[in-house]
Amino acid sequence: MITLQGKSVYRDICVGRLVFYGGRKEAARRVVENPEGEFLQFEGAVEAAKEQLRALYEESVRTVGAANAAVFQAQELLLEDEEYRESVRQMVYGQRVNVEYAVQMTGENMARAIQAVEDAYIRERSGDILDITERLLGVLNGSDKGRELPTEPFILVAEDLLPSEVAQLSRSRVVGLALRRGSVHSHAAVLGRNMGIPFLMKLGEELSDEYDGAPAVIDGFSGVLYIAPDGITLARLEEKKREWSRQKELLWELKGKENITRDGKTVKVFANVGSLTDVEAACANDAGGIGLLRSEVLYLESAAPPNEEMQFAFYKQVLERMNGREVVVRTFDFGADKQVPWLGQEPEKNPALGLRGIRLGLEQPQLLKTQLCALYRAGIYGKLRIMYPMITSMEELRQLRHLERQVRHELEREGVRFAESIPTGIMIETPAAALLSDQLAGEVDFFSVGTNDLTQYTLALDRQNENLERFDDPGHEAVLRLIKMTAKNAHEAGIQIGICGELAGDIALTEEFLRMGIDELSVSPEEILELRQRIREI
Repeated sequence: MITLQGKSVYRDICVGRLVFYGGRKEAARRVVENPEGEFLQFEGAVEAAKEQLRALYEESVRTVGAANAAVFQAQELLLEDEEYRESVRQMVYGQRVNVEYAVQMTGENMARAIQAVEDAYIRERSGDILDITERLLGVLNGSDKGRELPTEPFILVAEDLLPSEVAQLSRSRVVGLALRRGSVHSHAAVLGRNMGIPFLMKLGEELSDEYDGAPAVIDGFSGVLYIAPDGITLARLEEKKREWSRQKELLWELKGKENITRDGKTVKVFANVGSLTDVEAACANDAGGIGLLRSEVLYLESAAPPNEEMQFAFYKQVLERMNGREVVVRTFDFGADKQVPWLGQEPEKNPALGLRGIRLGLEQPQLLKTQLCALYRAGIYGKLRIMYPMITSMEELRQLRHLERQVRHELEREGVRFAESIPTGIMIETPAAALLSDQLAGEVDFFSVGTNDLTQYTLALDRQNENLERFDDPGHEAVLRLIKMTAKNAHEAGIQIGICGELAGDIALTEEFLRMGIDELSVSPEEILELRQRIREI
Protein backbone atom coordinates (compact mmCIF):
# COMPACT_ATOMS: atom_id res chain seq x y z
CA MET A 1 0.00 0.00 0.00
CA ILE A 2 1.29 3.47 -0.94
CA THR A 3 0.18 6.51 1.07
CA LEU A 4 0.39 10.08 -0.35
CA GLN A 5 -0.47 13.19 1.68
CA GLY A 6 -2.19 16.14 0.01
CA LYS A 7 -4.62 18.99 0.71
CA SER A 8 -8.32 18.18 0.86
CA VAL A 9 -10.86 20.27 -1.06
CA TYR A 10 -13.95 18.21 -0.19
CA ARG A 11 -14.32 15.94 2.83
CA ASP A 12 -15.63 12.53 1.86
CA ILE A 13 -14.33 9.08 0.96
CA CYS A 14 -14.37 7.22 -2.34
CA VAL A 15 -12.99 4.02 -3.86
CA GLY A 16 -12.02 3.57 -7.51
CA ARG A 17 -9.27 2.95 -10.03
CA LEU A 18 -6.87 5.77 -10.88
CA VAL A 19 -7.16 7.20 -14.40
CA PHE A 20 -4.54 9.74 -15.51
CA TYR A 21 -5.71 12.71 -17.56
CA GLY A 22 -3.40 13.98 -20.33
CA GLY A 23 -1.77 17.37 -20.11
CA ARG A 24 -2.17 20.34 -22.43
CA LYS A 25 0.06 21.01 -25.45
CA GLU A 26 2.40 23.97 -25.85
CA ALA A 27 1.87 26.29 -28.82
CA ALA A 28 4.97 26.52 -31.01
CA ARG A 29 6.26 29.97 -31.99
CA ARG A 30 6.16 30.75 -35.71
CA VAL A 31 6.91 33.89 -37.71
CA VAL A 32 3.93 34.92 -39.89
CA GLU A 33 3.68 36.99 -43.06
CA ASN A 34 0.07 38.08 -42.60
CA PRO A 35 -0.49 39.48 -39.05
CA GLU A 36 -3.87 40.91 -40.08
CA GLY A 37 -5.13 37.44 -40.93
CA GLU A 38 -3.70 36.03 -37.69
CA PHE A 39 -5.48 38.63 -35.58
CA LEU A 40 -8.75 38.04 -37.42
CA GLN A 41 -8.43 34.41 -36.35
CA PHE A 42 -8.13 35.60 -32.74
CA GLU A 43 -11.28 37.70 -32.96
CA GLY A 44 -13.16 34.79 -34.48
CA ALA A 45 -11.89 32.49 -31.73
CA VAL A 46 -13.11 34.92 -29.06
CA GLU A 47 -16.65 34.83 -30.44
CA ALA A 48 -16.57 31.03 -30.74
CA ALA A 49 -15.26 30.73 -27.17
CA LYS A 50 -18.08 32.96 -25.91
CA GLU A 51 -20.62 30.67 -27.56
CA GLN A 52 -18.98 27.65 -25.91
CA LEU A 53 -19.06 29.32 -22.51
CA ARG A 54 -22.73 30.23 -22.86
CA ALA A 55 -23.54 26.62 -23.71
CA LEU A 56 -21.36 25.41 -20.84
CA TYR A 57 -23.13 27.80 -18.47
CA GLU A 58 -26.57 26.50 -19.45
CA GLU A 59 -25.46 22.90 -19.12
CA SER A 60 -23.73 23.58 -15.78
CA VAL A 61 -26.85 25.22 -14.35
CA ARG A 62 -28.67 21.95 -14.98
CA THR A 63 -25.92 19.64 -13.77
CA VAL A 64 -24.07 21.46 -10.96
CA GLY A 65 -26.36 24.42 -10.20
CA ALA A 66 -26.17 28.19 -10.64
CA ALA A 67 -23.58 28.54 -7.86
CA ASN A 68 -21.07 26.59 -9.94
CA ALA A 69 -22.18 27.83 -13.35
CA ALA A 70 -21.65 31.54 -12.61
CA VAL A 71 -17.88 31.14 -13.12
CA PHE A 72 -18.47 30.75 -16.86
CA GLN A 73 -20.33 34.06 -17.03
CA ALA A 74 -17.29 35.63 -15.39
CA GLN A 75 -15.00 33.95 -17.92
CA GLU A 76 -17.08 35.32 -20.78
CA LEU A 77 -16.43 38.81 -19.41
CA LEU A 78 -12.69 38.03 -19.24
CA LEU A 79 -12.76 37.33 -22.98
CA GLU A 80 -13.69 40.99 -23.45
CA ASP A 81 -10.74 42.22 -21.36
CA GLU A 82 -8.98 44.95 -23.32
CA GLU A 83 -5.57 44.23 -21.79
CA TYR A 84 -5.73 40.61 -22.97
CA ARG A 85 -6.79 41.63 -26.47
CA GLU A 86 -4.14 44.36 -26.71
CA SER A 87 -1.37 42.01 -25.60
CA VAL A 88 -2.29 39.50 -28.31
CA ARG A 89 -2.53 42.27 -30.90
CA GLN A 90 0.88 43.72 -30.02
CA MET A 91 2.57 40.34 -30.20
CA VAL A 92 0.96 39.42 -33.53
CA TYR A 93 1.65 42.77 -35.20
CA GLY A 94 4.82 43.81 -33.34
CA GLN A 95 6.64 40.46 -33.21
CA ARG A 96 4.82 38.97 -36.23
CA VAL A 97 4.18 35.71 -34.38
CA ASN A 98 1.36 33.23 -34.87
CA VAL A 99 -1.82 33.90 -32.94
CA GLU A 100 -1.70 30.61 -30.96
CA TYR A 101 1.67 31.54 -29.49
CA ALA A 102 0.51 35.10 -28.75
CA VAL A 103 -2.58 33.80 -26.93
CA GLN A 104 -0.60 31.29 -24.91
CA MET A 105 2.04 33.82 -23.83
CA THR A 106 -0.58 36.46 -23.00
CA GLY A 107 -2.50 34.03 -20.81
CA GLU A 108 0.60 32.79 -19.01
CA ASN A 109 1.92 36.31 -18.39
CA MET A 110 -1.38 37.60 -17.01
CA ALA A 111 -1.84 34.51 -14.86
CA ARG A 112 1.71 34.86 -13.52
CA ALA A 113 1.04 38.49 -12.51
CA ILE A 114 -2.08 37.48 -10.54
CA GLN A 115 -0.27 34.51 -8.95
CA ALA A 116 2.28 36.94 -7.47
CA VAL A 117 -0.42 38.39 -5.19
CA GLU A 118 -0.27 37.30 -1.54
CA ASP A 119 -4.04 37.10 -1.06
CA ALA A 120 -4.87 33.44 -1.75
CA TYR A 121 -8.39 34.19 -2.96
CA ILE A 122 -7.25 36.70 -5.58
CA ARG A 123 -4.20 34.65 -6.54
CA GLU A 124 -6.34 31.75 -7.62
CA ARG A 125 -8.34 33.82 -10.09
CA SER A 126 -5.36 33.09 -12.37
CA GLY A 127 -7.06 29.78 -13.12
CA ASP A 128 -9.79 31.61 -15.01
CA ILE A 129 -7.22 33.39 -17.18
CA LEU A 130 -5.59 30.05 -18.01
CA ASP A 131 -8.99 28.51 -18.68
CA ILE A 132 -10.05 31.07 -21.29
CA THR A 133 -6.57 30.81 -22.81
CA GLU A 134 -6.90 27.04 -23.22
CA ARG A 135 -10.39 27.50 -24.65
CA LEU A 136 -9.11 29.98 -27.24
CA LEU A 137 -6.24 27.66 -28.15
CA GLY A 138 -8.69 24.79 -28.52
CA VAL A 139 -10.74 26.86 -30.98
CA LEU A 140 -7.66 27.99 -32.88
CA ASN A 141 -5.99 24.62 -33.33
CA GLY A 142 -8.72 22.12 -32.51
CA SER A 143 -6.40 20.44 -30.02
CA ASP A 144 -7.53 17.42 -28.00
CA LYS A 145 -7.21 18.01 -24.24
CA GLY A 146 -6.61 14.41 -23.26
CA ARG A 147 -7.34 10.76 -23.71
CA GLU A 148 -10.85 9.34 -23.87
CA LEU A 149 -12.05 8.53 -20.36
CA PRO A 150 -13.54 5.17 -19.31
CA THR A 151 -17.26 4.60 -18.89
CA GLU A 152 -17.06 2.92 -15.46
CA PRO A 153 -16.59 4.93 -12.19
CA PHE A 154 -12.99 6.05 -11.55
CA ILE A 155 -10.74 8.52 -9.71
CA LEU A 156 -9.39 11.15 -12.11
CA VAL A 157 -5.72 12.06 -11.68
CA ALA A 158 -4.09 15.13 -13.28
CA GLU A 159 -1.33 17.67 -12.86
CA ASP A 160 -4.00 20.36 -12.38
CA LEU A 161 -7.48 21.06 -13.75
CA LEU A 162 -9.15 24.17 -15.14
CA PRO A 163 -12.66 25.20 -14.01
CA SER A 164 -14.26 24.21 -17.33
CA GLU A 165 -12.59 20.79 -17.20
CA VAL A 166 -14.02 20.16 -13.74
CA ALA A 167 -17.51 21.35 -14.71
CA GLN A 168 -17.65 19.00 -17.69
CA LEU A 169 -16.79 15.89 -15.71
CA SER A 170 -19.46 13.23 -15.44
CA ARG A 171 -20.46 12.87 -11.80
CA SER A 172 -21.82 9.41 -12.51
CA ARG A 173 -18.35 8.25 -13.59
CA VAL A 174 -15.84 10.44 -11.72
CA VAL A 175 -16.05 9.44 -8.04
CA GLY A 176 -13.00 11.45 -6.93
CA LEU A 177 -10.26 13.85 -8.04
CA ALA A 178 -6.55 13.71 -7.24
CA LEU A 179 -4.18 16.46 -8.45
CA ARG A 180 -0.42 16.80 -8.16
CA ARG A 181 -0.73 20.60 -7.87
CA GLY A 182 -3.61 23.09 -7.50
CA SER A 183 -5.03 25.32 -4.78
CA VAL A 184 -8.00 24.94 -2.45
CA HIS A 185 -8.96 28.56 -3.24
CA SER A 186 -9.22 28.15 -7.04
CA HIS A 187 -12.45 28.16 -9.04
CA ALA A 188 -11.64 24.58 -10.03
CA ALA A 189 -11.66 23.72 -6.31
CA VAL A 190 -14.94 25.59 -5.79
CA LEU A 191 -16.55 23.64 -8.62
CA GLY A 192 -15.14 20.32 -7.43
CA ARG A 193 -16.26 21.02 -3.87
CA ASN A 194 -19.78 21.74 -4.99
CA MET A 195 -19.85 18.57 -7.10
CA GLY A 196 -19.78 16.78 -3.76
CA ILE A 197 -16.97 14.31 -4.52
CA PRO A 198 -13.69 13.70 -2.62
CA PHE A 199 -11.04 16.00 -4.03
CA LEU A 200 -7.33 16.16 -3.14
CA MET A 201 -4.70 18.63 -4.35
CA LYS A 202 -0.94 19.07 -3.91
CA LEU A 203 -0.19 15.33 -3.87
CA GLY A 204 3.16 15.96 -5.54
CA GLU A 205 5.28 14.24 -8.13
CA GLU A 206 5.18 10.91 -6.29
CA LEU A 207 1.73 10.51 -7.85
CA SER A 208 3.28 9.22 -11.08
CA ASP A 209 1.53 7.67 -14.05
CA GLU A 210 2.99 4.25 -13.18
CA TYR A 211 -0.09 3.96 -10.94
CA ASP A 212 -2.51 4.41 -13.84
CA GLY A 213 -5.28 1.83 -13.39
CA ALA A 214 -4.34 0.98 -9.79
CA PRO A 215 -7.10 0.59 -7.15
CA ALA A 216 -7.16 3.50 -4.71
CA VAL A 217 -9.07 5.23 -1.92
CA ILE A 218 -9.32 8.97 -1.27
CA ASP A 219 -9.76 10.01 2.36
CA GLY A 220 -10.89 13.61 2.08
CA PHE A 221 -10.86 14.05 5.87
CA SER A 222 -7.14 13.44 6.33
CA GLY A 223 -6.14 14.48 2.80
CA VAL A 224 -4.59 11.07 2.08
CA LEU A 225 -4.61 9.02 -1.13
CA TYR A 226 -4.16 5.28 -0.55
CA ILE A 227 -2.94 3.40 -3.62
CA ALA A 228 -3.53 -0.39 -3.58
CA PRO A 229 -5.01 -0.24 -0.03
CA ASP A 230 -5.10 -3.34 2.17
CA GLY A 231 -8.32 -4.89 3.48
CA ILE A 232 -8.04 -3.37 6.97
CA THR A 233 -7.66 0.15 5.55
CA LEU A 234 -10.59 -0.35 3.21
CA ALA A 235 -12.89 -1.53 6.00
CA ARG A 236 -11.88 1.36 8.27
CA LEU A 237 -12.53 3.97 5.61
CA GLU A 238 -15.87 2.47 4.57
CA GLU A 239 -17.11 2.76 8.16
CA LYS A 240 -15.78 6.33 8.29
CA LYS A 241 -17.76 7.14 5.13
CA ARG A 242 -20.99 5.76 6.61
CA GLU A 243 -20.58 7.89 9.75
CA TRP A 244 -19.95 11.03 7.68
CA SER A 245 -23.10 10.43 5.64
CA ARG A 246 -25.13 10.41 8.84
CA GLN A 247 -23.49 13.64 10.02
CA LYS A 248 -24.10 15.42 6.69
CA GLU A 249 -27.80 14.75 6.94
CA LEU A 250 -27.83 16.49 10.33
CA LEU A 251 -25.91 19.51 8.94
CA TRP A 252 -28.37 20.09 6.08
CA GLU A 253 -31.21 20.07 8.57
CA LEU A 254 -29.81 23.40 9.86
CA LYS A 255 -30.75 25.23 6.64
CA GLY A 256 -33.41 27.82 7.37
CA LYS A 257 -32.90 27.67 11.14
CA GLU A 258 -31.57 30.47 13.33
CA ASN A 259 -28.03 30.53 14.70
CA ILE A 260 -28.82 30.52 18.43
CA THR A 261 -26.61 29.22 21.23
CA ARG A 262 -28.08 27.07 23.99
CA ASP A 263 -28.21 30.11 26.28
CA GLY A 264 -30.16 32.13 23.71
CA LYS A 265 -27.53 34.31 21.99
CA THR A 266 -28.18 34.90 18.28
CA VAL A 267 -25.14 35.14 16.02
CA LYS A 268 -25.02 36.26 12.39
CA VAL A 269 -23.28 33.82 10.06
CA PHE A 270 -22.31 35.56 6.82
CA ALA A 271 -20.13 34.72 3.82
CA ASN A 272 -16.89 36.12 2.40
CA VAL A 273 -17.14 36.50 -1.39
CA GLY A 274 -15.39 38.05 -4.37
CA SER A 275 -17.43 36.96 -7.37
CA LEU A 276 -20.95 36.10 -8.51
CA THR A 277 -19.96 32.44 -8.24
CA ASP A 278 -19.23 32.94 -4.56
CA VAL A 279 -22.50 34.82 -4.08
CA GLU A 280 -24.45 31.88 -5.51
CA ALA A 281 -22.50 29.50 -3.26
CA ALA A 282 -23.28 31.71 -0.25
CA CYS A 283 -27.00 31.51 -1.06
CA ALA A 284 -26.83 27.76 -1.61
CA ASN A 285 -25.24 27.33 1.83
CA ASP A 286 -27.87 29.54 3.50
CA ALA A 287 -25.65 32.51 4.41
CA GLY A 288 -27.45 35.18 6.42
CA GLY A 289 -25.70 37.83 4.31
CA ILE A 290 -22.31 38.84 2.93
CA GLY A 291 -19.89 40.03 5.57
CA LEU A 292 -17.04 40.78 3.15
CA LEU A 293 -17.19 41.43 -0.57
CA ARG A 294 -13.63 41.82 -1.83
CA SER A 295 -14.13 44.58 -4.38
CA GLU A 296 -10.46 44.70 -5.42
CA VAL A 297 -11.01 41.63 -7.62
CA LEU A 298 -12.68 44.00 -10.11
CA TYR A 299 -9.51 46.09 -10.25
CA LEU A 300 -6.97 43.28 -10.36
CA GLU A 301 -8.67 41.60 -13.34
CA SER A 302 -8.95 44.81 -15.40
CA ALA A 303 -6.47 46.43 -17.75
CA ALA A 304 -7.60 49.88 -16.57
CA PRO A 305 -9.46 51.22 -13.55
CA PRO A 306 -13.00 49.75 -13.71
CA ASN A 307 -15.37 52.61 -14.48
CA GLU A 308 -18.41 53.58 -12.48
CA GLU A 309 -20.88 51.75 -14.72
CA MET A 310 -18.96 48.48 -14.56
CA GLN A 311 -18.77 48.62 -10.78
CA PHE A 312 -22.40 49.70 -10.41
CA ALA A 313 -23.58 46.75 -12.52
CA PHE A 314 -21.59 44.29 -10.41
CA TYR A 315 -22.74 45.62 -7.03
CA LYS A 316 -26.34 45.79 -8.24
CA GLN A 317 -26.22 42.15 -9.33
CA VAL A 318 -24.83 41.07 -5.96
CA LEU A 319 -27.49 42.98 -4.02
CA GLU A 320 -30.29 41.63 -6.17
CA ARG A 321 -29.07 38.05 -5.83
CA MET A 322 -28.90 38.42 -2.04
CA ASN A 323 -32.58 39.41 -2.09
CA GLY A 324 -32.69 41.81 0.84
CA ARG A 325 -29.94 40.20 2.91
CA GLU A 326 -27.13 42.42 4.14
CA VAL A 327 -24.12 42.94 1.86
CA VAL A 328 -20.91 44.50 3.21
CA VAL A 329 -18.64 45.78 0.43
CA ARG A 330 -15.04 46.51 1.40
CA THR A 331 -13.65 49.36 -0.68
CA PHE A 332 -10.64 48.35 -2.78
CA ASP A 333 -7.72 46.96 -0.83
CA PHE A 334 -4.89 46.71 -3.29
CA GLY A 335 -1.36 47.98 -3.11
CA ALA A 336 1.32 46.03 -1.22
CA ASP A 337 1.21 42.50 -2.73
CA LYS A 338 -1.91 43.24 -4.82
CA GLN A 339 -0.40 45.34 -7.57
CA VAL A 340 -2.29 46.58 -10.64
CA PRO A 341 -0.15 47.52 -13.67
CA TRP A 342 -2.19 50.58 -14.62
CA LEU A 343 -1.63 52.21 -11.23
CA GLY A 344 2.07 52.81 -11.88
CA GLN A 345 3.15 52.46 -8.24
CA GLU A 346 6.85 52.59 -7.46
CA PRO A 347 8.27 49.43 -5.84
CA GLU A 348 8.29 49.65 -2.04
CA LYS A 349 10.89 48.20 0.32
CA ASN A 350 8.21 47.17 2.83
CA PRO A 351 5.00 46.89 0.78
CA ALA A 352 2.93 45.41 3.63
CA LEU A 353 3.66 48.64 5.51
CA GLY A 354 3.28 50.85 2.46
CA LEU A 355 0.65 52.56 0.33
CA ARG A 356 -2.25 50.13 0.48
CA GLY A 357 -5.93 49.97 1.42
CA ILE A 358 -7.47 53.23 2.50
CA ARG A 359 -4.12 55.02 2.31
CA LEU A 360 -4.12 54.48 -1.44
CA GLY A 361 -7.76 55.58 -1.65
CA LEU A 362 -6.98 58.84 0.12
CA GLU A 363 -3.81 59.35 -1.93
CA GLN A 364 -5.79 58.90 -5.17
CA PRO A 365 -9.26 60.13 -4.14
CA GLN A 366 -10.76 60.00 -7.65
CA LEU A 367 -10.38 56.21 -7.66
CA LEU A 368 -12.24 55.98 -4.37
CA LYS A 369 -14.87 58.53 -5.38
CA THR A 370 -15.67 56.51 -8.51
CA GLN A 371 -16.17 53.42 -6.37
CA LEU A 372 -18.32 55.31 -3.85
CA CYS A 373 -20.50 56.70 -6.65
CA ALA A 374 -21.13 53.15 -7.90
CA LEU A 375 -21.89 51.95 -4.39
CA TYR A 376 -24.29 54.78 -3.55
CA ARG A 377 -26.14 54.15 -6.80
CA ALA A 378 -26.31 50.39 -6.21
CA GLY A 379 -27.46 50.94 -2.64
CA ILE A 380 -31.09 51.43 -3.70
CA TYR A 381 -31.25 47.78 -4.83
CA GLY A 382 -30.61 46.10 -1.49
CA LYS A 383 -29.28 46.28 2.05
CA LEU A 384 -25.80 47.65 1.44
CA ARG A 385 -23.06 48.53 3.91
CA ILE A 386 -19.68 50.06 3.03
CA MET A 387 -16.49 49.07 4.88
CA TYR A 388 -13.10 50.78 4.75
CA PRO A 389 -9.84 48.76 5.10
CA MET A 390 -6.59 49.57 6.91
CA ILE A 391 -7.89 52.40 9.11
CA THR A 392 -5.35 53.65 11.66
CA SER A 393 -6.58 57.10 12.75
CA MET A 394 -9.51 59.44 13.33
CA GLU A 395 -8.08 61.79 10.69
CA GLU A 396 -8.55 59.14 8.00
CA LEU A 397 -12.21 58.87 8.97
CA ARG A 398 -12.66 62.64 8.75
CA GLN A 399 -11.20 62.64 5.23
CA LEU A 400 -13.50 59.78 4.23
CA ARG A 401 -16.56 61.62 5.51
CA HIS A 402 -15.55 64.59 3.37
CA LEU A 403 -15.26 62.36 0.28
CA GLU A 404 -18.66 60.80 1.01
CA ARG A 405 -20.28 64.26 1.16
CA GLN A 406 -18.65 65.21 -2.14
CA VAL A 407 -19.96 62.04 -3.81
CA ARG A 408 -23.51 62.53 -2.57
CA HIS A 409 -23.47 66.17 -3.66
CA GLU A 410 -22.23 65.28 -7.16
CA LEU A 411 -24.84 62.54 -7.61
CA GLU A 412 -27.59 64.87 -6.43
CA ARG A 413 -26.42 67.62 -8.77
CA GLU A 414 -26.47 65.18 -11.70
CA GLY A 415 -29.97 64.00 -10.82
CA VAL A 416 -28.88 60.40 -10.35
CA ARG A 417 -30.85 58.10 -8.06
CA PHE A 418 -28.81 56.90 -5.08
CA ALA A 419 -29.13 55.67 -1.49
CA GLU A 420 -28.64 58.79 0.60
CA SER A 421 -27.84 56.94 3.81
CA ILE A 422 -25.64 53.82 3.78
CA PRO A 423 -24.16 52.44 7.04
CA THR A 424 -20.36 52.56 7.02
CA GLY A 425 -17.87 50.60 9.05
CA ILE A 426 -14.17 49.91 9.25
CA MET A 427 -11.82 46.95 9.30
CA ILE A 428 -9.94 46.42 12.53
CA GLU A 429 -6.73 44.97 11.15
CA THR A 430 -4.02 47.11 12.72
CA PRO A 431 -3.08 47.39 16.41
CA ALA A 432 -3.62 51.16 16.00
CA ALA A 433 -7.28 50.65 15.09
CA ALA A 434 -7.80 48.22 17.97
CA LEU A 435 -6.17 50.57 20.49
CA LEU A 436 -8.24 53.52 19.20
CA SER A 437 -11.43 51.48 18.92
CA ASP A 438 -13.09 53.42 21.77
CA GLN A 439 -12.79 56.62 19.70
CA LEU A 440 -13.41 55.07 16.29
CA ALA A 441 -16.58 53.34 17.50
CA GLY A 442 -18.25 56.71 17.96
CA GLU A 443 -17.73 57.58 14.28
CA VAL A 444 -18.84 54.42 12.48
CA ASP A 445 -21.79 52.01 12.33
CA PHE A 446 -19.91 48.73 12.73
CA PHE A 447 -16.52 47.04 13.10
CA SER A 448 -15.18 43.95 11.31
CA VAL A 449 -11.96 42.33 12.47
CA GLY A 450 -9.55 41.23 9.74
CA THR A 451 -7.61 38.64 11.70
CA ASN A 452 -5.09 37.85 8.95
CA ASP A 453 -3.56 41.33 8.90
CA LEU A 454 -4.17 41.96 12.60
CA THR A 455 -2.05 38.91 13.35
CA GLN A 456 0.66 40.00 10.92
CA TYR A 457 0.96 43.49 12.33
CA THR A 458 0.60 42.49 15.98
CA LEU A 459 3.26 39.78 15.80
CA ALA A 460 5.57 41.79 13.46
CA LEU A 461 5.44 38.79 11.15
CA ASP A 462 5.64 38.92 7.36
CA ARG A 463 3.05 36.41 6.09
CA GLN A 464 4.94 36.10 2.78
CA ASN A 465 8.08 34.85 4.53
CA GLU A 466 7.93 31.05 4.51
CA ASN A 467 10.69 30.89 7.14
CA LEU A 468 8.30 32.42 9.68
CA GLU A 469 5.49 29.90 9.30
CA ARG A 470 6.12 28.29 12.70
CA PHE A 471 5.78 31.70 14.38
CA ASP A 472 2.48 32.50 12.66
CA ASP A 473 -0.09 32.00 15.42
CA PRO A 474 -3.47 33.61 14.59
CA GLY A 475 -4.78 32.46 17.98
CA HIS A 476 -1.95 34.27 19.80
CA GLU A 477 -3.00 35.69 23.16
CA ALA A 478 -2.03 39.22 22.08
CA VAL A 479 -4.31 39.02 19.04
CA LEU A 480 -7.22 37.67 21.09
CA ARG A 481 -6.79 40.43 23.68
CA LEU A 482 -6.99 43.10 20.97
CA ILE A 483 -10.18 41.52 19.59
CA LYS A 484 -11.73 41.34 23.07
CA MET A 485 -10.89 44.97 23.81
CA THR A 486 -12.31 46.08 20.46
CA ALA A 487 -15.54 44.13 21.05
CA LYS A 488 -15.97 45.78 24.45
CA ASN A 489 -15.49 49.26 22.98
CA ALA A 490 -17.87 48.52 20.11
CA HIS A 491 -20.69 47.46 22.41
CA GLU A 492 -20.15 50.37 24.78
CA ALA A 493 -20.67 52.66 21.76
CA GLY A 494 -23.77 50.71 20.69
CA ILE A 495 -22.39 49.25 17.45
CA GLN A 496 -21.92 45.65 16.31
CA ILE A 497 -18.67 43.85 15.67
CA GLY A 498 -17.89 40.92 13.39
CA ILE A 499 -14.88 38.87 12.32
CA CYS A 500 -14.22 38.24 8.63
CA GLY A 501 -10.66 36.88 8.72
CA GLU A 502 -9.67 33.22 8.68
CA LEU A 503 -10.15 32.90 12.44
CA ALA A 504 -13.90 33.37 11.96
CA GLY A 505 -14.07 29.81 10.62
CA ASP A 506 -11.93 28.26 13.37
CA ILE A 507 -14.58 26.37 15.33
CA ALA A 508 -12.08 25.79 18.16
CA LEU A 509 -12.34 29.54 18.86
CA THR A 510 -16.06 30.05 18.21
CA GLU A 511 -17.06 29.81 21.87
CA GLU A 512 -14.34 32.24 22.93
CA PHE A 513 -15.45 34.77 20.28
CA LEU A 514 -19.05 34.56 21.43
CA ARG A 515 -17.99 35.13 25.04
CA MET A 516 -16.16 38.26 23.86
CA GLY A 517 -19.47 39.45 22.41
CA ILE A 518 -18.74 39.00 18.69
CA ASP A 519 -22.05 39.54 16.85
CA GLU A 520 -21.16 38.21 13.40
CA LEU A 521 -18.83 35.62 11.89
CA SER A 522 -18.17 35.79 8.15
CA VAL A 523 -16.57 32.75 6.52
CA SER A 524 -16.16 31.08 3.14
CA PRO A 525 -19.50 29.67 1.87
CA GLU A 526 -18.51 26.04 2.39
CA GLU A 527 -17.77 26.66 6.10
CA ILE A 528 -21.20 28.10 6.91
CA LEU A 529 -23.18 25.01 7.90
CA GLU A 530 -20.46 23.53 10.11
CA LEU A 531 -20.04 26.88 11.88
CA ARG A 532 -23.80 27.09 12.44
CA GLN A 533 -23.75 23.64 14.00
CA ARG A 534 -20.94 24.68 16.35
CA ILE A 535 -22.84 27.80 17.43
CA ARG A 536 -25.93 25.73 18.33
CA GLU A 537 -23.77 23.46 20.50
CA ILE A 538 -22.47 26.32 22.69
